[in-house]
Amino acid sequence: MSMYDTARKFFDACETGQGWDACRPYCKSNASFSAQADALDEIKTVEAYADWMKGMMPLMPDAHYDLKFFGVDKDRQCAAAAAVYHGTHTGGEGDHAPTGKSFAGDYVFVMDFDGDRISHVNKVWNDVHSLRQLGWME
Repeated sequence: MSMYDTARKFFDACETGQGWDACRPYCKSNASFSAQADALDEIKTVEAYADWMKGMMPLMPDAHYDLKFFGVDKDRQCAAAAAVYHGTHTGGEGDHAPTGKSFAGDYVFVMDFDGDRISHVNKVWNDVHSLRQLGWME
């Protein structure tokens, strides 16, 4: 499978909330994750991020991404995706009672490769902007 195909399939599995089991075939077992976003501060592995995304789906059943760009840089062994993520908080209960509010958050993924698999993902995302739109913070 080409680097492009691997990255695209991983990105779709991850961003549609399929969890680590669906993302695992495209990644090194110890693939790391980073983001300069407080909401993701504790997440250090792609496995943890993929499962975090899976956990968001019950809160926002309509969540989806609108892909704006996808490319591969073979010289640097990486792929990048730019997208807008959309969702409305209609699911959940208790501490996660639905706000009924929607958000549209721009973000970028940079996926580093080691051989034919992803070894690191960096997410560039303004979490505060998205969380405010959802009514999850002031």
